[in-house]
Amino acid sequence: MTTEEAHKRIEYLTQELNRHNYLYYVKHSPEISDYDFDKLLEELQTLEKQYPQFLKPDSPTQRVGGEVTKEFPVVKHKYPMLSLANSYSIEEIIEFENRIKKLIESRVEYVCELKYDGVAIGITYLNGKFYRAVTRGDGEQGEDITPNVKTIRSIPLQLQGNDYPAEFEIRGEIFFPRKNFEKLNKEREESGETLFANPRNTASGTLKMQDSAVVAKRGLDCYLYGIYGDNLPFTSHAQAIQKAGEWGFKIPPVEKKYIAICKTVDDIVAFINYWEIERKNLPFDIDGIVIKVNDYAQQQELGFTAKSPRWAIAYKYKAERVSTQLLSIVYQVGRTGAITPVANLNPILLGGTIVKRASLHNADQIEKLGLCAGDYVWVEKGGEIIPKIVGIDTTKPRDTTQPIKYIDTCPECNTPLVRNEGEALHYCPNEFSCPPQIIGKIIHFTSRKAMNIEGLGEETIDQLYQAGLIKNIADIYDLKKAQLLPLERMAEKSVTNLLQGIENSKKIPFERVLFALGIRYVGETVAKKLAKHFKSLDNIINARYEELLTVDEVGEKIAESVVNYFHEIYNLQIVERLKLAGLQTELKTNEAVLSEKLKGITFVVSGTFKYFSRDGIKQTIEQHGGKVSGSVSKNTGYLVAGEDMGPAKLLKAQELGIKIINETEFKNLIA
Repeated sequence: MTTEEAHKRIEYLTQELNRHNYLYYVKHSPEISDYDFDKLLEELQTLEKQYPQFLKPDSPTQRVGGEVTKEFPVVKHKYPMLSLANSYSIEEIIEFENRIKKLIESRVEYVCELKYDGVAIGITYLNGKFYRAVTRGDGEQGEDITPNVKTIRSIPLQLQGNDYPAEFEIRGEIFFPRKNFEKLNKEREESGETLFANPRNTASGTLKMQDSAVVAKRGLDCYLYGIYGDNLPFTSHAQAIQKAGEWGFKIPPVEKKYIAICKTVDDIVAFINYWEIERKNLPFDIDGIVIKVNDYAQQQELGFTAKSPRWAIAYKYKAERVSTQLLSIVYQVGRTGAITPVANLNPILLGGTIVKRASLHNADQIEKLGLCAGDYVWVEKGGEIIPKIVGIDTTKPRDTTQPIKYIDTCPECNTPLVRNEGEALHYCPNEFSCPPQIIGKIIHFTSRKAMNIEGLGEETIDQLYQAGLIKNIADIYDLKKAQLLPLERMAEKSVTNLLQGIENSKKIPFERVLFALGIRYVGETVAKKLAKHFKSLDNIINARYEELLTVDEVGEKIAESVVNYFHEIYNLQIVERLKLAGLQTELKTNEAVLSEKLKGITFVVSGTFKYFSRDGIKQTIEQHGGKVSGSVSKNTGYLVAGEDMGPAKLLKAQELGIKIINETEFKNLIA
């Protein structure tokens, strides 16, 4: 065989195997036997080894795995992966539909889909070829797990047709089919290994495995149902999904009623009720239904809240409820000193997992339930995730009628507990000496969303604390190699990696350092607002209570907490040590507020621009003191209109008399 003949044969085999793969895994209508498929694949593998110059990323041989990934790089989402607002009753769905009708005057139709119980994924395609797969993560950024996702045979490596955009992202849910999950657990049982708890968690763990060959053998599957990109040639969600199917993606089948267009709220309710019964017959798990406004222009007009789109909602089916015996109550101490009572239960199977513990929230909840030692209680999963006790099983006899008394001293340091007026939780006030609070603060400080210190997990932190090497967050930056090497599980390489992770954390931006301090009520968003407003940690330390209240999203409780935190001499000493260690305590110039020219003005941005990216123009608005909104309302100051802007936003702005400006006029505002 000549080189040219080998090249042609490789191209032919690639096309044929991709076609047969699509017919088998997506269309469920194979044309050849598994044996014949394997023989063609073996031939292709042999030729690619002989002629490696012709091996392509979209070759079917790349699905068998074998690539070992030591760590998965973090990637910023081009389009944030927001979560949906949840509802648990038909009344809430009716309220959602009524809100839509008030905001949209024209007729609205909806798309109802199954809410797959798996792992959200975003896959980017460039010129029709699989490029990258990223997890949801925190919505702003996720992990690149491309090698593992490429092993899922229902996901195409090369698209069909030629009318797809040059670049776009398709999103969906990777899940573990029940049949494959049961097969895996049977194999583990036969080999004496621990069984996996449920398909969802196992799918998530599988996608983070280092060896993609193992992932390939597990048999994960995926439905893809959302397309994102610039200037997409669709006017509706349903239209986009239909086109995705033509390109070779495995989309929710209409004929199986996995997806449906609903014109009224009655249609939506009928879809919900149908799947509440039929979901037990599905080959995979779902935990609800997703309802979306179909029309893209109407979606754009409705916009987003800070956390979720206004044009979509998830209906969650009611959680399974099981009765079991309450064995005891333990009290956990969090990093802020908050006491959380947790019930130890006689183990039960609930929602596919073995449940041994359940949250009791606070003293009021225990009193409200009227719990006594040894009671039989009803347990369900809140949002089908966190087990909680919802009542006493009155059909079972009680050992005693003496109510459980809530503790009055800290279970860790014996300090008398306090309960602030208007708050549900009890607190241990001994924040600088209570071990769980100290360890909790350090765990929060080193976490991924904060300082992201590689090699400093919970076990290592506990080990260093017990060894007396760290008693607060500043001690981390005083750690030396000679101190760490004698410790158990601390070899040369792990110590080097840990110290490098600590050094790398000094580059973490200021707003994350502020969040990492663990000031009560100061989450990620508030930390960003404070950082942008005050520009440096020193300015925040010196800020008066009244000044803090002027910052967007900072209320009395947050302002009081910030003032109290920096009034503590101990905290100021810690901050001083962090400064000396080299942490970022000032906003970089390109992140800072450049002026107050747009202060108090709300902007809506639509379309594409010559001098700015969409994100760039929004960032510029914020840097000059303005606010950005996703939808036009009477509070909008300006609509910044680019090319191909949404007609719905333009019409709404004209109706409300909102001033519409172009890119040049916007630049003049901040000149």
